[in-house]
Amino acid sequence: MTDTEHVTGRGRRPARKARATAAVGLAVALVVGAGYAAELGPFDPGPRKPDPEATARAHAFLADWAAGRMSRAAALTSSPEQAERVLRSFTSGLDISKPSLTPGAATIGEEGTVTVAFTARMPVTGLGTWTYASALPLREQDDGGWKVDWALSLVHPKLSGSEKFRLEREDTAGPEVTDRDGERLSGDTYPSLGPVLPQIAGAAGSGPRGAVHRVDRATGEVKGTEATFGEKSEGPADGPVATTIDATWQSAAEKALASGADGKDAALVALRIDNGEILAVANSPSSGFNRAVSGTYAPGSTWKIVTSGALLVKDAVAPGDIVDCPRFLTVGKRFQNVETSEHRGATFLKDFTESCNTAFISLRGKLDDRELGDVARTYFGVGQEWRVGIPSYDGSVPVPRDETEKAASMIGQGRVQANPLIMASVTATAVSGTFHQPTITGGTKDTTATTPLPRKVVTRLGEMMRATVTDGTASVLADLPGDVGAKTGTAEVADDVPNNGWMVAHRGNVAVACVVEKGVTGGASAGPVVRDLLAAVPAAPS
Repeated sequence: MTDTEHVTGRGRRPARKARATAAVGLAVALVVGAGYAAELGPFDPGPRKPDPEATARAHAFLADWAAGRMSRAAALTSSPEQAERVLRSFTSGLDISKPSLTPGAATIGEEGTVTVAFTARMPVTGLGTWTYASALPLREQDDGGWKVDWALSLVHPKLSGSEKFRLEREDTAGPEVTDRDGERLSGDTYPSLGPVLPQIAGAAGSGPRGAVHRVDRATGEVKGTEATFGEKSEGPADGPVATTIDATWQSAAEKALASGADGKDAALVALRIDNGEILAVANSPSSGFNRAVSGTYAPGSTWKIVTSGALLVKDAVAPGDIVDCPRFLTVGKRFQNVETSEHRGATFLKDFTESCNTAFISLRGKLDDRELGDVARTYFGVGQEWRVGIPSYDGSVPVPRDETEKAASMIGQGRVQANPLIMASVTATAVSGTFHQPTITGGTKDTTATTPLPRKVVTRLGEMMRATVTDGTASVLADLPGDVGAKTGTAEVADDVPNNGWMVAHRGNVAVACVVEKGVTGGASAGPVVRDLLAAVPAAPS
């Protein structure tokens, strides 16, 4: 054997070893690849999540459509000219005053498309609200951005190239509607009641009636009926329809909104604490959508009444407990307090009176994921079906999808939805301990089932709301006579839209709630409205 052969022979063993190692490496790589392909074991990347930019584009489209910014909404679609034409004709042709469009879950399709579900509540002027579900398809563009993939069916699932919708009204002479003292109510005297009175008469079976029909575009033949409004009475009305409205409170509420809302969209409800009877319902502007009763808003920090109730019911915290209030708290995203305030070493009572977001969010572990919604429903009636006497939205507290959404729910954000009627009722329940279904007409059937709050919880909530007036963010009410209790709220809407301002309050036998859209803060926007109302009506109704 030569030296060359010897050297070559010695080199073969490492070569075979190297090939074996490479083969093993290849096998491992194939296993890893198979693991990724099959989404198995430790290599499972988990379910694909929709691109946040797609979801944001869908939310922006719905917000613009709801606000009547049809050109802006259409510009977010793949067919702007057709989209703007259809959106305008749909709302104007069906006499829809102001849509309420609530986004739902987003899902991702096989080709990477994203679909965002939404609930549409379409107030048909003078008749009622048409509610249905639809969805927005979105497709990624060549430049990496997202657009709503325009189709007629996204406006309504049954809108198509062959069928459209037609509104038909029945002319009926409605009965007279009176206040709680038997005096006639009219939209001329009380502008906010203009859209409400026909609804009251309709609920009594004698008011305006109508329907939204689906018709053939070519022949006009009716193919189906999507919504009906009003009920046919068996005979002529027996007399005036009596309501729970108090003319003094209604007048004061309208004046308070007119002077204090500074031209912004706003709404207010006042009701009796002992039985839920609605004393006043006012909107600015007064015509069109009844946002006070049918609106869908994030209630912001006024919701901390419910959150506090949930925490107090299970003795998870006491007013004197130290619950630190830092400037920021990150739970998936950064949360902060209004004007980035902080109160180090604060008690829970102080957190409530100063409306500290970060303190409340830090207590989220004290409640399980369903507990806030369960308390809202069980004790406060929120989310149950209310029979108010007119169309209403009765609130929603969905189970949070993640820790970030749970954090937001603690402070009345995320997917928590309410309106002034709901928050006035929440306030009444908090200080009395018992939920009473709100009503605007007598004899309304109550199908709700609730449990009274423990007396200790009621006492503490009352003390906390009183302290918010004497030593907290509701000090705008401090000079009013009587033991006024209140809670302010600031609710985020979108990154480029000013916050909504909220205030709820109670005095005597009356609870009040007010929201001012784009009011920035509750104390500065809704606060003066509530103050003007309570100052004008010093005596509680009997």
